[in-house]
Amino acid sequence: MREAVQLPAQGLIVKYRDGAAAAELRGSDASFAARTRVMQRLEALSARSGTPLKHVRALAIGAQLIDVVETSGDTRSTRKPDLAALAEQLRQDPEVLSVELNAMMQPLLTPNDTRYPEQWHYFEATGGINAVPAWDRARGTGVAVAIIDTGIVPHSDLNANVLPGYDFVSDAAAARDGNGRDSNPRDEGDWSLAGECGRPTAANSSWHGTHVAGTVAAVTNNAAGVAGVAFGAKIVPVRALAKCGGTLADIADAIVWSAGGSVPGVPANANPAKVINMSLGGSGACGTTYQTAINTARSLGAAVVVAAGNSNVDAVNARPANCTGVITVAATTRSGGKASFSNFGTVVDVAAPGAGILSTLNSGTTVPAAESYASYNGTSMATPHVAGVAALLFQAKPTATPTEIETALRNSARVFPQACSGCGTGIVDANAALTAISGTTPPPPPPAGNVLQNNVGRVISGATGTDNRFTMVVPAGRTSLSFSISGGTGDADLYVRFGTAPTTTTYDCRPFRSGNTETCTITNIQAGTYHVNVRAYSAYSNVTLVGRYTPQ
Repeated sequence: MREAVQLPAQGLIVKYRDGAAAAELRGSDASFAARTRVMQRLEALSARSGTPLKHVRALAIGAQLIDVVETSGDTRSTRKPDLAALAEQLRQDPEVLSVELNAMMQPLLTPNDTRYPEQWHYFEATGGINAVPAWDRARGTGVAVAIIDTGIVPHSDLNANVLPGYDFVSDAAAARDGNGRDSNPRDEGDWSLAGECGRPTAANSSWHGTHVAGTVAAVTNNAAGVAGVAFGAKIVPVRALAKCGGTLADIADAIVWSAGGSVPGVPANANPAKVINMSLGGSGACGTTYQTAINTARSLGAAVVVAAGNSNVDAVNARPANCTGVITVAATTRSGGKASFSNFGTVVDVAAPGAGILSTLNSGTTVPAAESYASYNGTSMATPHVAGVAALLFQAKPTATPTEIETALRNSARVFPQACSGCGTGIVDANAALTAISGTTPPPPPPAGNVLQNNVGRVISGATGTDNRFTMVVPAGRTSLSFSISGGTGDADLYVRFGTAPTTTTYDCRPFRSGNTETCTITNIQAGTYHVNVRAYSAYSNVTLVGRYTPQ
């Protein structure tokens, strides 16, 4: 497995509006006038930019490939000039229809873990987090993620990614290790008998922290088990929950220690975490203890990611989900809608898959036994997806602040394919979040209500340079799909992309036609959300947009 390397673009792909430049420059078959016009434009750009350029060839789509005259003999030189700046100069030319970097593409990583195909929550377009393209950009390398939970048990799909942690459970009886706080964060089991922990029935050990840790950073591409969201990151296991749960005092100390802060009587954390995962909670106001600990962690540079809770109530009454400065996570299902158990409300920042999540576990019903795997439900399972993505972001931008991480996650989340009121800004999108943290802001989501219904026209208008954005959910089993604009006045341009919003340079379909009659016919139909943008090349009005699929 190779790390994906960001290689420089190999020139520019330029498409002109007029007929002369649209002519295919294929030797003697091209008109002399067309060839002369393109070369004149190229010479003018070379003069303005001070960079010698050359025409490489015509493309089948009617565009022209141009590149820098390379003197080193290395056609894929890493010393290419700023092609993005040249592209921006070309976009100012009113005769230019589009300019795109001739970017280098590489194979996308698909983990070979034997149960990865069951981890729909990473790769499925409808309910997943769009992790696959993100893994070719970042894997969490160099980032420590603290898991404040029940501790972890040894597991062959985790061990290589685990750093030393700490056990903050101060009650020796609840800890079941005989000595309360110590340097061993091993999960001794949180089982309880009937009548204990306020429950009328007995409960088996959950191995909750082991499951959460696997979602964050299971060893990946090892031809075994499952994959983790940030499999290049390292886990710092911090045990603060045991039999019947954990105390606020122990959890507060665990938060501060995880981020590298000082805790009386506890050795310093040699691996301060940039991300703290807290798949835990209770009812009530945040309170001074939680808030002070969280503020301390954030001041040390750690992003704190917490579960919204599993009571299907407003998370404003759930702590630490309601604390200031945390990234609060709701849970969604495979279909992209709100999980029935998930808390909701204005304190929720984003959502992530939290139903049927496969990860590492243990088969013991009380004490640890053989390692295993299992699927769990809960906002506890959604939270490590977001924590893992946060680790990817810290690799991409090590100097990022917790606020920048939260902003990137919120602003890049994709539109819910099903109703999810009070679930934050959308489902976390790993690849879009990486784009956001790099400083390139993805397109905004469509306004509420801009959802296309099958074969139902929407009449739209727009001023020059504005966008009208829509989504349309296409069910599985559809054999034909198209999007079209027609009628009205002016000049509107149609863009379509599956899974995320198109831009003027990144799209699945863009007809490149003058006027308002354009159609995108989708041949590789996928079940999920299609994003449509109608951009005003010049002002337009009374244009009809329609999305159609069959069978109905």
